[in-house]
Amino acid sequence: MNVKLNGQDRPTADGQSVRALLDELKLSPDRVAIELNRRLLRTDKYDTALRDGDELEIVTFVGGG
Repeated sequence: MNVKLNGQDRPTADGQSVRALLDELKLSPDRVAIELNRRLLRTDKYDTALRDGDELEIVTFVGGG
């Protein structure tokens, strides 16, 4: 199946969760904000299974000063 990640098509395994995708991308769940189908996804919903055609936007937090 395919999802759109930050505007680009990306193949994923059927039923893959958002959390599994973060692991695959080597992103820490506590350092990102995720929008799934134009709705902010809370951390407790990261086990949500992705569906074909879902759109995700993942933004990473960067510290500095």
